Amino acid sequence: MTALVTAPARLGETRLPDGRLLGWAEWGPPDGVPVLFCPGAATSRRLGFGAGVVEALGVRLVSVDRPGLGASTPHPGRTFADFAADMRALCDLRELGRPAVVGNSQGAPFALACAEAGVAGALALVSAADEVAAPDFAALLPAELRALTERAVRDPSGAEEFFAGFDADAMWSMVMGGSPDRDLAVYRDPDFSATYRRALAEGFAQGAAAGYARDTVLAMSRWPFALDAVTVPVDIWYGEQDTGHSPDNGALLATRIRGARRHVVPGIGGALLWTHAEPVLTSLLRHHPLACAKPRSGPRA
Repeated sequence: MTALVTAPARLGETRLPDGRLLGWAEWGPPDGVPVLFCPGAATSRRLGFGAGVVEALGVRLVSVDRPGLGASTPHPGRTFADFAADMRALCDLRELGRPAVVGNSQGAPFALACAEAGVAGALALVSAADEVAAPDFAALLPAELRALTERAVRDPSGAEEFFAGFDADAMWSMVMGGSPDRDLAVYRDPDFSATYRRALAEGFAQGAAAGYARDTVLAMSRWPFALDAVTVPVDIWYGEQDTGHSPDNGALLATRIRGARRHVVPGIGGALLWTHAEPVLTSLLRHHPLACAKPRSGPRA
């Protein structure tokens, strides 16, 4: 199998104005077009995508640990708006301008928050965690997921306490147990699985209560931002075999975002980001080829 992931070219931490740290990893040329990456559930900055592709396309891919994950300082009670404000500060401190943004899995609503707040210049949502608390989906959800969603809406503190009981092994088992064979071929690749499991270990290093639990409650509750207020170009990507991220592979989501383009790719499920990185990034750059001005000088730490 062709390499799907590679080690970051650069790792670092940036101190925000309030003193908290955000951990980040970068791939591709340091003077390339910045693309900000919001990773999936509980995975650290280390799990990137587009091995070889980011270099060929001249992309500076920047993956960020959300607060409480990996190297980033916890931020109890944080909101989507808080996350967008953090990314705005990071873009200023790292000279990213107004980058294109990719949101994968549970990172998708955080990427949408960046778009609504004007942080993103273009957006790609890949295997996106959908707004499962939306009333339209109530009858379509499996009973267990429906119960968790209702709990997140009704009792967010109790739901956050429940999700705080997860760990890296539980997350790995959940991913492997709910994936189609085509995805499993990706996840079982020795290099990929080693990187993925390391990213999960880092994501849970501060405990699930520090980051993952809050992320999950936010993602599973009603989203507070207006999707019709997102005006940047948006591509929505799902694998045809993906049964875990959206009840309808993003069909309703695409109608709620003005001008969004939906792509359903046959022969793959939730591992789409790693098997189809080139078309995802090529389309993203085509819609916003100068995602932001390149850094005038080297990026600051």
